[in-house]
Amino acid sequence: MKFTKMHGCGNDYVYVNGFEETVDHPGEVAKIVSDRHFGIGSDGLIMIGPSEKADFRMRMYNADGSEGAMCGNGIRCVGKYVYDNGLTDRDEILVETKSGIKKLKLFTENGKVVRARVNMGEAILEAARIPVEVRELQAVNMPITIDGQEWHFTAVSMGNPHAVVFADHISGLLLDQIGPKFEHHPLFPDRINTEFIESVDEHTIKMRVWERGSGETLACGTGACAAAVASILNGKVADGPVTVQLLGGTLEIEWDREANQVYMTGPAVTVFTGEIDL
Repeated sequence: MKFTKMHGCGNDYVYVNGFEETVDHPGEVAKIVSDRHFGIGSDGLIMIGPSEKADFRMRMYNADGSEGAMCGNGIRCVGKYVYDNGLTDRDEILVETKSGIKKLKLFTENGKVVRARVNMGEAILEAARIPVEVRELQAVNMPITIDGQEWHFTAVSMGNPHAVVFADHISGLLLDQIGPKFEHHPLFPDRINTEFIESVDEHTIKMRVWERGSGETLACGTGACAAAVASILNGKVADGPVTVQLLGGTLEIEWDREANQVYMTGPAVTVFTGEIDL
């Protein structure tokens, strides 16, 4: 199978051109290629193919083989892949995902895409739609107990469900212990991605993320969007663009509250291409 490894802020995936390659069991292939000792090493697999509704279709699989609805860092790399490989010559494209059609604006240097801006769509705050098993209409600054310790989370869906937790000194948190207990907590029937946030100033936050099905990753695009929205809702940052500092890089998030549309801008990088014997 021919592939290209790409990353956005260190959130790395194996990308396969579905116009040329046939992958019969992508969930199983995702587990093979994601292994960092016996495979290529990645946070998952992303298939790029034709769409009847948009310019391209993207399917994303986590490292455990489960299919995700959306990947913010991944979709920027999809934009880079199709432009750099001559599948389009336009700098604005539409990509179909399981969470809807997303519009991308591609920024190029020397004929190659280096950054992309994505309209990530609406920030879903209704608890039932995320879903979160609470009686309240929204889960904003909601208490939750993990191993006897009380935390507070704000739930936001950006196509994927997220629980945003504010904490001091997030660098010292043991996410490999805490993350799975959030992910599998009974409040979240579809499991949950969890972002741990530290405020830097009125326009900047730091973030670590535990992704359902993948564990801690260097970045999460939908998580950065959810974190920015939750930070504004909880008064941690001012209205306006939010800079999200992740372990693997920086993303710029804008939330148009009136239209309830979230925009994400960040890098897209090709690491290498190759073939793997499956």
